[in-house]
Amino acid sequence: MLKNWIVVRSKPRSEKIAYAQLKEKGIEAYLPLLKERRKWSDRKKWVEFPLFSSYLFAKIEIKNSIFVLQTNGVSSLVKFGEVIAIVQDEVVHAIKLAIDGGYQLTPAEYFIAGNAVEVIEGPMRGVKGIVAQLKGKDRLVIKIDAIQQALSIDIDTRFIKNIKSKSDPIL
Repeated sequence: MLKNWIVVRSKPRSEKIAYAQLKEKGIEAYLPLLKERRKWSDRKKWVEFPLFSSYLFAKIEIKNSIFVLQTNGVSSLVKFGEVIAIVQDEVVHAIKLAIDGGYQLTPAEYFIAGNAVEVIEGPMRGVKGIVAQLKGKDRLVIKIDAIQQALSIDIDTRFIKNIKSKSDPIL
């Protein structure tokens, strides 16, 4: 009867609904929420929003994953191939500690060498390239096919976003 944390994908903007429904079913769930003071034209208010948009965690026996899928607000389970993705207890615990400790967390895109990316800010905005890992730093490689050359530059990962290529599997 080993329970594991799995990653649950919610329907758009339904993370809190999925979380509440999982809890109602008696399933241990965790939705990391951040608090931020938002300003409107007439007022300021503290709002809670998910750390990971459209994602939450559920702790279940893998064989009972169908009960999670049959929950209102849940879209799918995150899988690698046909295997349900499992998150280590220590990772979920670390997220809880960071949020409870008042750390300023900001979600960031996850890049690996070979990712196709586009620059979204700065003087190179709109340029597309490939992420390369060189000397422990994130680098962007810009391929210029016409002259069969490439440029390699250091770039802050805040200024790039992943782009899907036609060969990428749809999640």
